[in-house]
Amino acid sequence: MTQTLTIDIWSDVMCPWCLVGWGGLKQALDTLEGEVEAEIRWHAFELNPDMPPEGEERTAHIARKYGRTMEQSRGVQDQMREAARAAGVSLDYEGGEPAPDAMMWNTLAAHKLLAWALETYGPAKQTELKLALFAAHFNARRRIGEPEVLLDIAEESGLDRAGAQAALEDADYTHKVRAEERAAFEMNITGVPAVIVAEKFMIPGAQPAEAYVNALRRVAEKVG
Repeated sequence: MTQTLTIDIWSDVMCPWCLVGWGGLKQALDTLEGEVEAEIRWHAFELNPDMPPEGEERTAHIARKYGRTMEQSRGVQDQMREAARAAGVSLDYEGGEPAPDAMMWNTLAAHKLLAWALETYGPAKQTELKLALFAAHFNARRRIGEPEVLLDIAEESGLDRAGAQAALEDADYTHKVRAEERAAFEMNITGVPAVIVAEKFMIPGAQPAEAYVNALRRVAEKVG
C-alpha cells in the first residue's frame, strides 16, 4: 500500500545545494514509487536577505561571504556542479553566447510568488514554478531579482500573470514569507535545504538519493 507523506522544504532559489538536494529527493521518490507518494511544499529561506537590487557576481559573492580567494570560490562551484550531475540535475549555463555573468539576487519577490502559487494553485504547481525558477537562475542566468522577469517565468509556468503581479505588490505575501522564515528559525534551521517529513522528521542538507530513500522509508513505517 502506498503511504502519502507531506514533505516541506525550506530553501532558496539562489541555493545550488537546494537544487542538488531536490535532485536526490526526486531520485529517491522515483525509487519509492508504489511505496511512498509525496505532497511537496516549498517554504522561504533567504540566504542573502540584505542583497541589494543590483545583485552581486556569484564567484565574488562566495569569496566575500565565506572568506575565500577567487580561485577557491571557483573550486567550490566546480564541486557543486559535480554533485549536481550525480543528483541528476544541472547547475550549468545552457543559454546562448555570450554568457551573462552568474549573479546572486535578492529573492524576497521570488518567495512571495512561490507562496502565492502554493495558496492559489496547490503543491504540484508550486513545485513546477520552483523548478522553473531554479532553471531560470542556474541554466539561463535570468535576472530573477526583477519583477518583470519573475512575471515572465510565472506566465511561462502556466500561472496567471495578473494574479502573480498582484501577489508581488501585496504586503500580505511579504508577511507570509517572513512567517515562514520565522518558522525556520524556531526549528533551528540555519542552512538549506532543510526537509521536514510528516511535519516532524527533519532531513538536513542536500543528501544522496539513498539517504532520502532510507529516511522516507523509516518515516513511512512510523506514521503508517
